[in-house]
Amino acid sequence: MSLTQRIAALITLVLILTALSIAGWRLLTPPPLLLQGQVEAREVHVSSKIPGRIATLYVEEGQRVLAGNLLLELESPEIEAKLRQATAAERAASAQQEKAHTGARREEIRSAYNAWQTAEANATLMEKTFARIQRLHAEGVVPAQQKDEAEARMIAARRTAEAARAGYDMAQAGARQEDRAAADALVAQAEGAVSEVEAYLRETRLSAPLSAEVSAINAEVGELVSPGFPVVSLVDLEDTWVTFQLREDLLPRIRMGTLLPTRFPAMGEGLYTLKVTHIAAMGDFATWRATRARGDFDLKTFEVRARPEKPVPGLRPGMSAIVIWENLSSPEGEEP
Repeated sequence: MSLTQRIAALITLVLILTALSIAGWRLLTPPPLLLQGQVEAREVHVSSKIPGRIATLYVEEGQRVLAGNLLLELESPEIEAKLRQATAAERAASAQQEKAHTGARREEIRSAYNAWQTAEANATLMEKTFARIQRLHAEGVVPAQQKDEAEARMIAARRTAEAARAGYDMAQAGARQEDRAAADALVAQAEGAVSEVEAYLRETRLSAPLSAEVSAINAEVGELVSPGFPVVSLVDLEDTWVTFQLREDLLPRIRMGTLLPTRFPAMGEGLYTLKVTHIAAMGDFATWRATRARGDFDLKTFEVRARPEKPVPGLRPGMSAIVIWENLSSPEGEEP
């Protein structure tokens, strides 16, 4: 074998040994630990307190809406009928209140006054008649029976005059304080009923409680929806976070405020910084189960949430988030 062949064989052998060493190193070296999370956002489900049929939808899925924008209208003939009933009851109560506070009409007062004056004149006549009969009885002209009858008619006429005077005073004074208070209470009750029905009627017009994007419309025009049914779902893309499920043996390197260098595959290779804002107080399901009866134990999972330190344009719920564990710095004052 020539020298050139020997050198070529030696180089080939070195290359083979090098390749085997690299392959062995890669087999023996564990791959980097990747933490995968999912982007979430605040979601609001818009529903009504009353049943109704959808009359109009003003939005479409994917549409951006501002707080206060009208989303849909419901039609509810029953609520409209109740409003008419409550309004009529309020008018009737107001009329009773006005009557109680105004008192008797001028015609009623004049009639009561005339009745009193008539009774007073009759009582005066009866008194004069009794006085004459009493003198005649004293002279022995009329019997005692006639005197007693005249006295009884005089007393009855006086009582009638007093009753007529009381009726006149009552007509002038108007209703009693208790009647006025009762009329006021009836008006307040009727107004409360109207306010309640009007509040229900406002529930037929549903508006956006915040500026967000329409993520789902769960019913169509003409469908009957029940109270509490989420007709429109809104998602606030400006209020997003990433949720990770971490094994408990990884928690020592996570604290509130820990910064996580994160990559979103849907947004390229750029790195974004997330800040841990929530660590679950209680562990959830077991991520890893022990296989040996001794010297091993189950590892629970804890939910960890982290928010972007700066707004990330284009970030949407459901996107994956990747954190390389080796790139994570240890909490301050601790060894990795």
